[in-house]
Amino acid sequence: MENRFNLIDEPWIPVTDQGKVSLRQIFTEPEYRSLGGNPVQKIALLKLLLAIAQAAATPKDEQEWQALGAQGLAKRCLAYLDKWYDHFYLYGDKPFLQMPAIATARALSYGAFVPEVSTGNTTVLNHSQVERELSEADKALLLLTQMGFALSGKKTDNSVVLSEDYAGKKNNKGKPSSGKAGPSVGHMGFLHTFLLGVNLQTSLWLNLFSKQKLTQMKLYPEGMGQAPWEEMPVGEGCARAKQLKQSLMGRLIPLCRFCLLTPEGMHYSEGIAHAGYKEGMLDTSMAVNYSLKDPKALWADPEKRPWRELTSLLSFFEQSGSQGFHCWQVHNGLDRIREAVDYFTIWSGGLRVSSNAGEQYVSGNNDSVESQVGLESAVLGEGFYVQLKQEMEALESLAKNLYGRVIGYFKDQKLDGAKLAAQATQLFWQLCERDFQTLVDNCEPLEETNKVRQQLRRKFSNYQQQAYDFYCPKGTARQLDYWVQHRPNNFKYLAQEA
Repeated sequence: MENRFNLIDEPWIPVTDQGKVSLRQIFTEPEYRSLGGNPVQKIALLKLLLAIAQAAATPKDEQEWQALGAQGLAKRCLAYLDKWYDHFYLYGDKPFLQMPAIATARALSYGAFVPEVSTGNTTVLNHSQVERELSEADKALLLLTQMGFALSGKKTDNSVVLSEDYAGKKNNKGKPSSGKAGPSVGHMGFLHTFLLGVNLQTSLWLNLFSKQKLTQMKLYPEGMGQAPWEEMPVGEGCARAKQLKQSLMGRLIPLCRFCLLTPEGMHYSEGIAHAGYKEGMLDTSMAVNYSLKDPKALWADPEKRPWRELTSLLSFFEQSGSQGFHCWQVHNGLDRIREAVDYFTIWSGGLRVSSNAGEQYVSGNNDSVESQVGLESAVLGEGFYVQLKQEMEALESLAKNLYGRVIGYFKDQKLDGAKLAAQATQLFWQLCERDFQTLVDNCEPLEETNKVRQQLRRKFSNYQQQAYDFYCPKGTARQLDYWVQHRPNNFKYLAQEA
């Protein structure tokens, strides 16, 4: 089969302000700021770039990481891509991240793998849901997202099993089972977090793990492992597949689906079945709280934007003895951030999904979410964190108070105000988001920042009142009476020292 469309030279990666670029350009052009695409595509692409970086230049320890630098990492990655050039063809005798042996599995049209596209007997509500023809670049990106973000359901043809005696693709009755959710999605859609620098190359450097750190983490028995494109598995349960399940490489590129691209569609079957966070295995970009009786993960939630989880992600700054949520990607980066950069961004994103009888889908209130918050590395510490946590807890109290006030306003009128109370709270958080970066910038315990926080408290109090006024009208005398009775009073919030 002819080798064509090499991902190293062909433009296929969306980059902010640049359009589509190639892998070679990513590591050649330092002016590229960040990845484009939707949140899931950004996560999948960043994980691929990190897998290339880890394969090319995993430093021995933090000193070697510091000496490597962003430019040194980019040069090593370019040399690595040249060495493995023949393994990055999208089509050919060794198609990138594909399994030619899965060709006997059922092939589906490409639209079947895009959550927002309507296929089969699904109703089309708007033009964006209509299936369209994909370019080779689009197919490459779709293939990559399937490696970790495949949704569970019956689309997988699990009648094809490549490893002899492998029973993981059969149900209790011995028949082909439905495909499991990708390890980067889970049951509802995990929230993923990374540190971003001033440009894409710096972002990769900040998120790079050293061998020393991987050993200290004790998360992956196989350590870094070998990149899957260097040696692909031959089946679901082969020795290579078992190695990938126990290594960092296997979580960066999970290969949870065995795929093969064709002009008509994609052959598609379940691939490597990775353990979940409750079994102690997780992506380094996921945040999980293991201090509870049952481990709890942070999920993507359209009704709770990711910036509101910042205190959860930074909880390790607090010396209270409580472990809280832990994200290895954040913890590893912040341990070294002061010596690396002056300013950085914490980016979080993901896709919320629903499921029914093992079938995952995007519907109703489901959506992709992302947020980013800029931080100065010099101010990070327990003092900063305690102040930020105090402000966020105060905002949470304003939101809860608003919800109760709206409920009470309608309850006195013998009306059910639960939906409107939820909408009012959502509006309050939307208004607060525009000033959250200013709040973060002024959480250092100083006199001048205290003045700014006091001003922000007056703003946040006004936002609460705006949301209350919008959903609680006072057009009649009766409405005005109830409006006055339940109007929020934030005297304590405003009087408290920020």
